[in-house]
Amino acid sequence: MIAVADFMTKDLVTVRESDDVALAESLLRLGGIRHLPVVRDGRVVGLLTHRDVLRSSQSAKTAARDLPVRDVMTPDPVCVRATSSLAHAARLMLERKYGCLPVADDEGKLVGIVTEADFVRFAADVVRDLDLVAEAVRVRERQGDA
Repeated sequence: MIAVADFMTKDLVTVRESDDVALAESLLRLGGIRHLPVVRDGRVVGLLTHRDVLRSSQSAKTAARDLPVRDVMTPDPVCVRATSSLAHAARLMLERKYGCLPVADDEGKLVGIVTEADFVRFAADVVRDLDLVAEAVRVRERQGDA
């Protein structure tokens, strides 16, 4: 079984509930990322996405950039454990249409994140490997015909 721990991103960018949306927006832009786990004492309490930031700027009557992250984030996001199977995480993301899953330990401490981009990268690697195997089989078959 491939575990989430074998696959997740461990170098994380996070924000706190009290940080303002302007900071979060800058972190998203500068990091080239779309998902920010929101933590309190290292524990996952929310998730802020690029889409959340865009939505808040369209609907806020006050300057959305000045709002605290807690007003814009999705509270209590679904998390997976590092020991969860990668297939389980993928199925959960597909069924619920999630762009990412925070990875937390048994106490709720954030230890990683799994994103759609991680799965696309994984799929590209698997397809490359399958192409190499297929080419090796073709070469072997040609050698057998000679």
